[in-house]
Amino acid sequence: MLLVENLSVGYGKMEVVHGVSFSLSRGRVLAVVGPNGSGKSTLLKGVFGAANVLGGRVVYDGVDVTRAPPHVKVSLGMAYLPQVRGVFEELTVRENLELALMSLPRSEGWERVEEVLELFPELKGLMNRRARTLSGGERQMLAIAMNMVRRPRLLMLDEPTAALAPKTAGALIRKILELRDSYNLAVVLVEQNARLALKVSDEALLMVSGEAKYLGSPEELLNNPNLARVYLGLSHAG
Repeated sequence: MLLVENLSVGYGKMEVVHGVSFSLSRGRVLAVVGPNGSGKSTLLKGVFGAANVLGGRVVYDGVDVTRAPPHVKVSLGMAYLPQVRGVFEELTVRENLELALMSLPRSEGWERVEEVLELFPELKGLMNRRARTLSGGERQMLAIAMNMVRRPRLLMLDEPTAALAPKTAGALIRKILELRDSYNLAVVLVEQNARLALKVSDEALLMVSGEAKYLGSPEELLNNPNLARVYLGLSHAG
């Protein structure tokens, strides 16, 4: 579904991500972890087209989309949820969802919303609430629901549990896994909470100083005392 080959990404001419490669199939979750400032978010932005690709390529479902703009990637089935500004705070939940429908045929638009609301029943009673009045967890669910109305096949999330309480963070991750199973999604999950992300992922990519320090089994990364302790601050797998 997604093939990233020797990808270098930056802003202007400043390179932040240096020659990172990975691949991901549908129905699987890739956790991207690493210290602050290691290039995790920039990697996602490069894949999606929101930062400058300085080298390498991105292949999505067999099509080279390296230079394609974000709106084209969205139309092909790629979804990207940034760490901030995932919703329009002054609009209601209903209005946010309606806005996400704008590029879809009117005949099937609201049916998509009803389909997504079955997976996010927590939002049903909040349809007339402004997004700024929602809790952090509710706001993230709305942001994900807005992406899901387009029925993507690849979902890329940049620290979706940031600033959430542990219980809320766990519930949100379970919801993401439910979406993966319901839609057979490929999921790229950038997370600062490394232990949580690695425990629910199928594959792991450890970023350090813009480079891929490790790519492989999440369990092996969790149980590698050097990598887990030095780069993730994890003293034991536990």
